[in-house]
Amino acid sequence: MNCIIVDDEPLAREGMLLLIQDIPEINVIGSFNGVNKAREFMNNNTVDLIFLDIQMPGVNGLEFAQTITDETLIIFTTAYSQYALKSYEVDAIDYLVKPIIKDRLEKAIKKALVYHNLLAKGNDKGTIESTESDFILIKSDRKYHKILFKEIVYIEGLKDYAVMYVNDHKIITAMNLKTISQYLPEETFIRVSKSYLVNSTHIDSFDNHTIYIKNTEIPIGEVYRKKFLDQYLGKNTSDKL
Repeated sequence: MNCIIVDDEPLAREGMLLLIQDIPEINVIGSFNGVNKAREFMNNNTVDLIFLDIQMPGVNGLEFAQTITDETLIIFTTAYSQYALKSYEVDAIDYLVKPIIKDRLEKAIKKALVYHNLLAKGNDKGTIESTESDFILIKSDRKYHKILFKEIVYIEGLKDYAVMYVNDHKIITAMNLKTISQYLPEETFIRVSKSYLVNSTHIDSFDNHTIYIKNTEIPIGEVYRKKFLDQYLGKNTSDKL
């Protein structure tokens, strides 16, 4: 997978190069200190993945991300954790806070590789075959999957795909989050951001910005926060928070 690094800090670019160089699936083909040079390079070269800083002089990373086609994946890298929620609103694959830990980077790259492979394969369009009172039947990758609602922990949207986390495994289907949500019981499943739909029965705890399910942290989007609180706590309770 061909990638570029865009960061206005030379040490940050060098550090990212050092972290990536031992990952065989990633081929760094460019490193840039700003958006303009990166955009010019991308006009003439195929870039599968961008490690993109957010706060830079001139055009920032979030603004640049909104101009990038779906074929190029984005992993944001920044020292400012407050940008995390906004990064998911522009369909970023992941968000890394500096200083970047190698294990966390490898997790983000693994996620990017999964979606990149899906794009390359051109999976058959996922379909909802049927829904019952306690399960949904989904056709994915030429198989029919019976999935109990109670076993779906959360669903993550990756552009035109959805990753369903079902107990200890996951099912990837070529269907967007909005489509799937129409077939799930509204009283149980809550849309908490552009990229996540959660089963409220699996929530362990939450604060104003994050839902915690075991070792997973799921961001709550600003425009979804009130609806989540109203649905999870009840409107009378949420109004007092």
